[in-house]
Order: sequence, then C-alpha cells, then structure tokens
Amino acid sequence: MGDPALSRRGFLAASVAAGLGATALSGCGGDSDGGSSSGATTIEWWNISTTEPTKTVWAGLAKKFEADTGIKVKIVQMENDAYKSKMTALIASGKLPDIFHTWGGGVLKQQVDAGLVEDLTDITKPWADDLLPVAKEPYLMDGKVYGIPFDIGMIGFWYNKALFKKAGISTPPTTWSGFLDAVRQLKSAGVTPLALAGKEKWPGMYYWAYLAMRTAGVEALRKASESKDFTGAGFVEAGRHLKELVDLQPFQKGFLGAAYSTPTGQAATVGNGKAAMELMGQWAPVVEADSGKGLGSDLGFFPFPEVEGGNGKITEVFGGGGGHALRRGAPKAAVDFLKFFASQTTDQELVKKTGVLPVVPAAESALSDPNLKAVQAQLKAATGFQLYLDQAYAPAVGQEINDSVAALIAGSKSSEQVAQSISRAAKEAQ
Repeated sequence: MGDPALSRRGFLAASVAAGLGATALSGCGGDSDGGSSSGATTIEWWNISTTEPTKTVWAGLAKKFEADTGIKVKIVQMENDAYKSKMTALIASGKLPDIFHTWGGGVLKQQVDAGLVEDLTDITKPWADDLLPVAKEPYLMDGKVYGIPFDIGMIGFWYNKALFKKAGISTPPTTWSGFLDAVRQLKSAGVTPLALAGKEKWPGMYYWAYLAMRTAGVEALRKASESKDFTGAGFVEAGRHLKELVDLQPFQKGFLGAAYSTPTGQAATVGNGKAAMELMGQWAPVVEADSGKGLGSDLGFFPFPEVEGGNGKITEVFGGGGGHALRRGAPKAAVDFLKFFASQTTDQELVKKTGVLPVVPAAESALSDPNLKAVQAQLKAATGFQLYLDQAYAPAVGQEINDSVAALIAGSKSSEQVAQSISRAAKEAQ
C-alpha cells in the first residue's frame, strides 16, 4: 500500500497554492451537479480493481446501477501504484473524482483536512449504521464518516500445502524461530520459500510492520506515531529480525525488480507453484489465480507468527480494507451509488464472485471459501488491530516506511537507520 504522496505540510500548501476553497472544488469529470453535455447525470468512479474477476464484476455492477437509475458511471481503473501517483497530482490540484478508492487512515485525513472530501455522516446514516463496525473504523475522523467500506481483511501468509509437504513441514509455524526453520527446510528441499514484489516496496513493508507489532507491540506503534519517534528498541529489533530472514536469501530470483500482479510477479510466482509462500492480504487467492494458475485446494493460510519474548500476540492482526470516498460537492448520484454498492445484494455478489470478506453482516452467509473463512475467523478473534502503516500515518511517513524497509531488504540500510529515517520523516511531516 505504498503512497508516494505529499507531506502533510506540502499537501496543504499545494492546496492553498492551487486556490482551493471548500466550495470551489469540482470533479475530474462533469461539473458540480454531475451533469454532462448530453444532459444525463454522469458520475466518475476511480478504483484499483484491475485483476479478474473483480474488474469484470465491478463493471457489471456499474451497468446494473445505470440500468436501475439512469445515471451514467464513468469507470477509471488503475493499478495500485499508478493510482496513488495519479491521485497525488489530482489532490494537489483539488480536482478529485466523484467517487474514489481509499484505505482511510492518515492519507484520507489529509484529504479531509484540506477540505477535499465530502462528510458522509448524515447522508449515509440510514443505511451505513448497519455495516460491520470494524470495517468502518479507518474512515472515521473526529466522529464523522468520510468513507464507506466494501472490504475488510488482514495480512497473513498464503502457502502451498504441497510444497510444505515436500519440505517435510507438517504444520504452519506459529513462532518466528519456527518460521525461519521452515524457510531453511524449504530451501533444503529445493523450494523457493517466499515470493516478494520488491519493485513495489509496499509488500516488503508488511514484514517490518508485523515484526514491529510482535516485538514492540500495537500500543507502541500508536505511541510512536504520536511522539514521532520510532527509534525504540522494539522497532530496531523488528528490523533485525527482518534482516535475519533476508540473510537466508528466501525470495525468488530477481525479486527486487518484481511487481506484484504481473505475469512474472509475486502473486504469479506463488500461484504457479514457484514459491511456497507470500505475505499478503485476503485478496491474494484471486490475484494468484488471475496472474498465474492458482493453487486450488493446495492453498492454505496462517497468521504471522509470534516473536519469542516480544510484546505482541499472534491474535493481533495487521491489515485493513478498501472503501470509497466522495469529493467535496459530489452529486447526490454518487451517494446513491455508495448505497447501492453497500447493499446486501451487492455485497453477497462481491463475496461470491470476487472473494472479499463481507462488510454487510447479512451477507456473511455467502462466504464459502475455507481460506477466507479462516481469515474471517482470525479477524473475529483478533485482540488488536493495526491499519496498514502507509495508510495509518501521514503519506510522507508511510512512504518513508516503505522506502526504508525496501532499502533494508536490498541491503543498503541497517535496522537502526530504518528507525531513524522513519522518525525523521514523522517529525518533518508535523
């Protein structure tokens, strides 16, 4: 979830320089009332669903909404990093799409603070109150609602049962030392233990984030965000544990130049049986099958292991979900689309066809995949939750975490340097 975005100070300065006012914003597409030259109402919807079957399913839902309402939906779909780069430019100019993808957290807060995002509290209350509470948390700012979730989940290890069996590993590891032993066993059996999209940086961040949760603890991450200091012993130790893993050379050949969802990327490497594991979110099975062949019944899931002697527990999870926000002044039709997308009927279709976890409690019956049920069970039993670090914090801080962790994995930064760089970015982003 990397985010090459502006710092908080630079973001707000750019907004002012662009002459933005609370009522002067317009969308990328039509004018403020969603009109078009033909007279029909058109709304512009930006999302990151570029892989199948999600891309086709979402396009079909837009067509259904059009047929039901007469409102036209212009869809703009971009890959994760391309989307974030484009949004950075649009945010600086104040010209956001009517409806746009958001992960919530610090990135959304900056957009809200700059007056770019619609307050959805009152206009969505009649139906949004029924959504899963944990799914709504990333989009709540000072008690107000600025986004509507369509997905919720967590990061964990997706693994190939057949390759584990080949290496003589009978059960997934539950401790960090056990995990490192499993990596060694896989290598000894001639199996590449892990696939990683080193080119995109955010997948590598997941390792450091989880290790920080397991060593320093979830509460320490919150306090570090407030104090702007990530140099505590637990954070340095997290980097050292990651270095232990990197030193085992567990990743596929050429991982530093690999993307996530391309035919030769991280997901395809696992989906084609070329690596035993990837650390990824609940969407992993869908992307593995789209980018590669998919593993079918050989695919399994297990939570990130505990670190012996650390402050964190295996029941504390790292993740988040996807949501939609509206630009300030978006037409009512955009709110109608959010309501349609958050309905039980739509959520059931998303669960059945795209593998998301339900955010509408009544849609839970549509969940049938055993691995997604395992993810849901982990979420329900969670004793702590941490949003993606590159979304929970200010964009400049999140980007520095991604960059610094990538440098550690590549061997150009030490654990101490990572902690210092993140702390420096946090202080500068105030």
